[in-house]
Amino acid sequence: MPFVESTYQAPWGFSNGHVQSIYPAVWRQVPPVEWTRRRIDTPDGDFLDLDCAGPRSNRVVILSHGLEGNSRQPYIRGMAHAFMKRGWDVVAWNCRGCSGEMNRQLRFYHSGSSDDLGTVLAEVLQQDRWKQAALVGFSLGGNQTLKLLGERGDAVDERVVGAATFSVPCDLVASSLCLGEWQNRLYMARFMKTLRQKVIEKERMFPGELDIAALGGMRTFRQFDDRYTAPLHGFRDAMDYWQQSGSGRLLADIRVPALMVNAWDDPFLAGRCFPREEAETNPNFWLETPRHGGHVGFVTRGRGGEYWSETRAVEFLTELAG
Repeated sequence: MPFVESTYQAPWGFSNGHVQSIYPAVWRQVPPVEWTRRRIDTPDGDFLDLDCAGPRSNRVVILSHGLEGNSRQPYIRGMAHAFMKRGWDVVAWNCRGCSGEMNRQLRFYHSGSSDDLGTVLAEVLQQDRWKQAALVGFSLGGNQTLKLLGERGDAVDERVVGAATFSVPCDLVASSLCLGEWQNRLYMARFMKTLRQKVIEKERMFPGELDIAALGGMRTFRQFDDRYTAPLHGFRDAMDYWQQSGSGRLLADIRVPALMVNAWDDPFLAGRCFPREEAETNPNFWLETPRHGGHVGFVTRGRGGEYWSETRAVEFLTELAG
């Protein structure tokens, strides 16, 4: 039964999910990564920016960031250093509109846009020097990762050894509604600030295509996704988008080893974001639910600044790589 008893122990002062979620994002200091940027084209005429680093190994890990994140986030840089230290190359890709330059198309990205991750994976596997590849995803990026693996099932390239994901809102309906509650208003306000800016920029790029009259009054994902995310990406409304894009319904179809680490005190997760039944019935899906850890937290003292989540991901995927 791939249900894992977690080894994570929160240090003193970090047994609160909000503290775990906020501290790393605001105060964690991570050395910069010497990225080399590469731009690739998408099938629909857009582009994705990939940031690459590493010792030129024969194995590579692809890192997928969370909502409104990018390759400069502390959790991406921390994970990149952890893998490079163990001899892996790293490719951290930026979702459309997240690399510092707005993408070309009217659409941007969303929790279920596994097609873009698929484009990145195909590009990586075209490089002859990489004989093995692994995937690591955080939050939205974790959902994209598991959704892609579930969609492809047995068709996943044999060079993909596995995946490790953290703080995954695999039940997007419950998670999105949870974030709209009063206790999460600070997180929501932060997300909405940057999402509004992107919609305004899109409206300038595509005059008349977007109605931004009510944008300033939007306070929840339901409002935003109903008006923008859903129609721009082919969904009927927010609920249809959430139901189709959550990776939870595809966990049973995963055919390569995949780890999900979701903390019980994660303020972003609710409902079926702790899919124990799927872990009990699918030998390829591993679920680990630490008592603490918050959202993309898992703070650790010592270890040269390396967080537990980084050590966990490297150990899990290195063992699979052999």
